Amino acid sequence: MVQTTDTELLDIVDADDRVTGAATRGEIHARGLMHRSVHVLVFNSAGCVLLQKRSMQKDQFGGMWDSSCAGHVESGHSYEETAPRELHEELGFLPAESLKVLFKMQPCADNGHEFGMVYAINYEGPFTAAEDEIDELRWYTFEQIDEWIKNPADNTESLSGGFVEIWSRYREENA
Repeated sequence: MVQTTDTELLDIVDADDRVTGAATRGEIHARGLMHRSVHVLVFNSAGCVLLQKRSMQKDQFGGMWDSSCAGHVESGHSYEETAPRELHEELGFLPAESLKVLFKMQPCADNGHEFGMVYAINYEGPFTAAEDEIDELRWYTFEQIDEWIKNPADNTESLSGGFVEIWSRYREENA
């Protein structure tokens, strides 16, 4: 059973991403403690990236567009274990190939004080979105996302701050 409540147990980490303890998700978020997450960018052969519109029921960044999938690394688990699990839980598929590590994000207020390991995978679908996590899935071209970030006032919907950070770094490193 997947835990998505404030009682989910996560590792607390220090500035070097070393485990120093554990606490519930609710406590970690309330106190702004550093912890771990994964983000996966799903690309297709048409040169688009899949984004998810986070459910309005989410306690953070509800209703905002975000990475293809993302999730917390549960206490005692690794980034490597968590990424495929999140793909299965949120998008309904298990990757047939290894996920490519893109980079690691440093914790900050915009990303919820998370060390975030960012992965990529090529996958065309089909997808089965987790109804309690995702309101919508949509493919976007790189140019559409770049324009969205450049001119956020032109859009009625928002990108999460964490995704903006991830996408900006991705584009910088893959220009």
